[in-house]
Amino acid sequence: MIIRSLLTVFFSFFLLTTIAYAEENVDEEEQKVNLFKQMEAITQIPWYYYAAINQYEANIRESSEEDKLIKIMIPDEKWYGLAPHSSNNPNMMILFQGMGNDGDGDGLADNKNDLDILYTFGRYLQRYGHSEQDIKAALWNYYRRDLTVLSIMNFARLIQKYDQITFDKTSFPIPKGYNYSYRNTWGDARGFGGRRIHEGTDIFANYGTPVRATTYGTVELKGWNKFGGWRIGIRDIYNRYHYYAHLNGFADGIEVGDIVEAGQTIGSVGSSGYGPPGTSGKFPPHLHYGMYKDDGKNEWSFDPYPYLKKWERNTP
Repeated sequence: MIIRSLLTVFFSFFLLTTIAYAEENVDEEEQKVNLFKQMEAITQIPWYYYAAINQYEANIRESSEEDKLIKIMIPDEKWYGLAPHSSNNPNMMILFQGMGNDGDGDGLADNKNDLDILYTFGRYLQRYGHSEQDIKAALWNYYRRDLTVLSIMNFARLIQKYDQITFDKTSFPIPKGYNYSYRNTWGDARGFGGRRIHEGTDIFANYGTPVRATTYGTVELKGWNKFGGWRIGIRDIYNRYHYYAHLNGFADGIEVGDIVEAGQTIGSVGSSGYGPPGTSGKFPPHLHYGMYKDDGKNEWSFDPYPYLKKWERNTP
């Protein structure tokens, strides 16, 4: 009897521990999507907008709370309004024109609580309406920055199209089987157009060699630039802007606003640039590939060479 009781206690403890461990290790992406869809059911704001806003906020800051699923951080002045910051009473926030709301039914509006944060942002969006234009207006009035609004709306389109929130597949910009060479040229001096640094890596290849998108993203820019010639710019869901320049031409049908996939052909290698539209041949054919990061206030160039080496190794 004693042995049976001990075994019962042991297996009960083992079962509870196993369940707890499993719950703690539920796929994080699935947990986030469940939260976003829960908020959609409550507010009628499509879940992919919550996902896009959360991704944007994760991109622009190094969160000190790495375990939090929701990265949206509503500033105290917006959350509390004129109410005392020591109070989590949602009625006080309404009275003092704060945004804070109770999303989990505990009677508190806690700006560290994931459900409270999502519900608060959802209620804010509801004030403007549910259409795409309404959401854009709400985002502009919240962030007051055109690039932020454009990025979030494009993230939402990407998430909606593929019904997922993670886009980690990458490709080297030149397909296997083509001759190419490159070295780290980021930061080198450039003379055309005045003293400036080289904001990318040059990949030398033959005219007409296909150029591929390195990540999933949205075409944000396409056309002529006197420095880059025929060039195309694609922003991925991690706030990285990928710049492909000196192209010989673009892939058929590709336009600003299009969603592209990693490995999709977007153009071909050329030697365009350093002059008015159509200028070509002032240097050997190559792809200028640059990467830029946006932190919600500024955008800057960073060295793409380590990424290219990694993608070159991992691209089948």
